[in-house]
Amino acid sequence: MSTPSNPFTDFSKLLEQYKLPGVDMTSVIEARRKDIEAITEANKVAYEGMQALVQKQTEILSKTMQEIQSAAQQMTTGGNPAEAMAKQGEFVQQGLQKAFNNMRELAEMAQKSQAEALAVITRRAEQNIEEAKNLMKPKGK
Repeated sequence: MSTPSNPFTDFSKLLEQYKLPGVDMTSVIEARRKDIEAITEANKVAYEGMQALVQKQTEILSKTMQEIQSAAQQMTTGGNPAEAMAKQGEFVQQGLQKAFNNMRELAEMAQKSQAEALAVITRRAEQNIEEAKNLMKPKGK
């Protein structure tokens, strides 16, 4: 049984075969490795953000279901119909307010996660620009 080869290593070996005048292939390969690392990091950040969103949504759903169950029990245990209607109206109003707050919180979490992932890619893009500038500088200066 053979171990799978690393595609990046294979790619590096392929590029090293082609010696272009004035091009430091080691630097080019290193830059692409850093690109892949940045993409991997951005994907990790995005995935962790999505996991946090799913966890928060599950938390919200569980808490909401408990509150609905509790409110339903309170409304069905005696009392006059006018009082039950007032409680129901208050419950609906509170529920809507909580839903809006939860939606805002989830949107903020998603925005933060996306911003963090974009920051990783942006940093790498800035590094690529600097690396390209350095490659364009004449040797010996």
